[in-house]
Amino acid sequence: MVQITTVEVSKLRKTTGAGMMDCKKALQEASGDFEKAIEIIRKKGQAVANKRADREAGEGVVLAKVSSDSTRGAMVALNCETDFVARNEDFIHFAQTILDIAIDKNPSNLEELKKLQINSVTIADEVINKIGIIGEKLDLSYFDRIEAPKVISYVHPGNKLATLVGLKPENVEQQVGKDIAMQVAAMNPVAIDQGDISQKIIDKEIEIGKEQARREGKPENLLDKIAMGKLGKFYKESTLMNQAFIKDNKKSIKQYLKETDPNLKVLAFKRYSLRD
Repeated sequence: MVQITTVEVSKLRKTTGAGMMDCKKALQEASGDFEKAIEIIRKKGQAVANKRADREAGEGVVLAKVSSDSTRGAMVALNCETDFVARNEDFIHFAQTILDIAIDKNPSNLEELKKLQINSVTIADEVINKIGIIGEKLDLSYFDRIEAPKVISYVHPGNKLATLVGLKPENVEQQVGKDIAMQVAAMNPVAIDQGDISQKIIDKEIEIGKEQARREGKPENLLDKIAMGKLGKFYKESTLMNQAFIKDNKKSIKQYLKETDPNLKVLAFKRYSLRD
């Protein structure tokens, strides 16, 4: 049997992230051939991935980050099967590395992100490799991004929820941006303002309002009026500008922004949670 040195095992572990014993076994199976050993470890990942394909990966992490000039933000979700793995530093580091690549390369969608290179393979293939190492189903399930004069990110403690907010002008105070990002995290708005809600959603809310009133026994001739009242409540609760500010519920976000800077605008936001 070919003698495998600790240096060789350590080098393979650094390259693949696999455990020391797995690396030693792969090198022995490959008769010391380093590239062949890498292939053995990757094939193991594919084999484990195939076996666990029907498992549910409902745990994981959601991370967000902005570029060094704060004009771009990205967010990713990497799923796993158990919270034990989700809290593992190596798993979180892997998700962070993917996010760093997303910030650096600025892909336009999830599929483009998966095709980018990490450790000399695509991110998609590296996820499969990690399945063999970790022993759980993993899934890079979500990616989105924002570009604006000023982008703020927020990751809720526990790494299960994150937000991005795009603002202008670019000199907005960091704390103000964080307040808005935390508002999005806490209150989960469906749009920035009521004018940004599609007619399809409006029509649906009106119909829901009518049906609720009808079930409550309200007169048919009053259903439209009641539904419009409920629609107004929906705007107040579900659009960012009209929501009560979580730090001071006596004012709306629109009022908070106006008091901070009359020129301050929210251009876009993204929110993703593993718990919704």
